[in-house]
Amino acid sequence: MPLYEHVFISRQDLSNAQAEGLIEHFSTVLADNGGNVVEREYWGVKTMAYKINKNRKGHYAFLKSDAPSAAVQEMERLMRLHDDVMRVLTIKVDKHAEGPSVQMQKRDERERGDRPDRGDRPDRGDRGDRPERSFGSDRGGDRGGFGARR
Repeated sequence: MPLYEHVFISRQDLSNAQAEGLIEHFSTVLADNGGNVVEREYWGVKTMAYKINKNRKGHYAFLKSDAPSAAVQEMERLMRLHDDVMRVLTIKVDKHAEGPSVQMQKRDERERGDRPDRGDRPDRGDRGDRPERSFGSDRGGDRGGFGARR
């Protein structure tokens, strides 16, 4: 069966228990239609980039599933009809990543890349090698700067 990853956002005024109840409900919908949920994660309440239905925050949930497309379509249909669910995203993947999702990992555990720390910067010195700037009459004097003309 195909592998899917689902993320959905529910309303901010739900309790944590209600939000986790939605995860259970939609996992059951997948199971009833011949699929199974490999892993589920509740990411908690997060601030969104823009308001959705007058909500600035939402409960985020993540599901990894192994289900036929008919089961996924039925789950998405029920999510879109549910009043508490604001957004749904489903992605078909080749394989599920091992371990917790990036959202569940602590910031310190994440790969930081090649970005040097501030202590690793080369010493800039006093910048004594820069030429002196002159703001005399050869550049127009005090005329407003940036090549302003009278």
